[in-house]
Amino acid sequence: MADTVREIERKYEATDGTELPDLTAVDRVAAVVEQGVAELDATYYDTAGQRLAAAGVTLRRRTGGQDAGWHLKLPVALGIRDEVRLPLSDALPPELTALVRSRTLGRELVPVVRLRTRRTVRLLRDADGATLAEVALDAVRAARADGGAEVRWREIEVELAGEGGDPGLLDEVGEVLAAAGVRPARAASKLERALAETAGEGEPAKPSGKQSKAKSKAKSKSKSKAKSKSKSNSKSKGKGKSKARPTAGDIVLRYLREQVHTITELDPAVRRDLPDSVHQMRVATRRLRSAFRSYTKVLDRAVTRPIGLELQWLAAELGIDRDREVLTARLRAALAELPRTLRLGPVSARLRIWSERRRAGSRAEVLATLDGERYLELLRALEVLLADPPLRRAAALPASDVLVKAVLKDHARLADRIEAALAAPAGAARDEALHSARKAAKRVRYAAEAARPVLGKPAKKFTKRTKRVQQVLGDHQDSVVARAALRELATQAQRAGEGAFTFGLLYGREEALADRRERELPGVWAKANPPADW
Repeated sequence: MADTVREIERKYEATDGTELPDLTAVDRVAAVVEQGVAELDATYYDTAGQRLAAAGVTLRRRTGGQDAGWHLKLPVALGIRDEVRLPLSDALPPELTALVRSRTLGRELVPVVRLRTRRTVRLLRDADGATLAEVALDAVRAARADGGAEVRWREIEVELAGEGGDPGLLDEVGEVLAAAGVRPARAASKLERALAETAGEGEPAKPSGKQSKAKSKAKSKSKSKAKSKSKSNSKSKGKGKSKARPTAGDIVLRYLREQVHTITELDPAVRRDLPDSVHQMRVATRRLRSAFRSYTKVLDRAVTRPIGLELQWLAAELGIDRDREVLTARLRAALAELPRTLRLGPVSARLRIWSERRRAGSRAEVLATLDGERYLELLRALEVLLADPPLRRAAALPASDVLVKAVLKDHARLADRIEAALAAPAGAARDEALHSARKAAKRVRYAAEAARPVLGKPAKKFTKRTKRVQQVLGDHQDSVVARAALRELATQAQRAGEGAFTFGLLYGREEALADRRERELPGVWAKANPPADW
């Protein structure tokens, strides 16, 4: 089973003559303890196009030191990475290849660089003897795995000890190092520097990967159209040259890239079962699909429609686990609110068994989805879309003109659905109509969200108000789903000879809550009008 550690570190340049200053100059450091020298030998794996390196991900097999084995480092934030570790073996562990699948898109992982490091380690300890950080002075030799010249350098790593360490300590150590003339490293990792300094003739010094190339191509394409349109406008108005304004294509493509990046980044988090990862990944799929549907004047619907259908499929597959998670949390909270005198029979145990059975199946289905060829094809299709976006003529127009019209169109659609829902007879028909309105509210919200870079504060306020409409409708729909689950639980309890009173009581409370949300909706909706100057 894999172990995961949070790595928070800083890197610094060093030379053969670099000597560490006295780090007890840092107030909280009472002692610097020598730990000796370790010989490390690491082989780094990547695709032929260095797709992992382009994403700031490193995958290596390392011998020597106390943590010999397979290490996968996933970026979290600047200077922070999660390191997933597995024991040493000859073959690439399938657990790690799965965690990088959204980046490699099925391409083969091969050795790319070999790093041999002579590491001199010192521990920084406080007055109580607790280790605060590890300082390593590394002498590195690097070469491409397929041969070529070897490069050498020296560097310093300062890494916090344990996940509870204070990042402020790294700042304090950095100040002492800076005073001694030690400067931050130019490369974020040893691999990045090795790839740059061993690059062959004609090979990019810094790995870009096809994803980055796709972004660059899409960006340059939309920018060229924006520049062309801007020049045309300037000439027609007789104002000469002017700074190019963002086009509708610029803004929509930026939004699409953000969502695709989110899906790619969250794939390993979902596989690791990290909190809220399934939900956030599902939201990104919905945002993408919503943008395809809202901005049909910008993107060719003939191209985006089939991708949108696949996104709908992925959201549904992810929803199996996410919906169970949300529903269970809702029922547990409702049960906890009841006085003990109203919790009759083994209701908590019944709910736990019901939830665990559903989780076992849903978790397996989510992982099977991420491991499947259909999901991989979807990721490939998204990459192709960004590399060669199907822009329509309106994509070259000023962003505000095109995006406002799209948002207003979606708002009018939402207005029709809310009106129909409020006029529907109480019961299943109204529940279904309100659920339909909820989906329309999400679409309006996401369309306005995408337009915020050009529409500014008015779009931000409008998004917030639309989100409130969505929340009211969402709480109503969650109540509908909760009542179905409570009925199922009550039936199971009765069959087992247990009382169903408590589940019936919760059912009644959910029914009352749904009624309150229906009465609340008109007032919330009245505040969700678009800005008057749109």
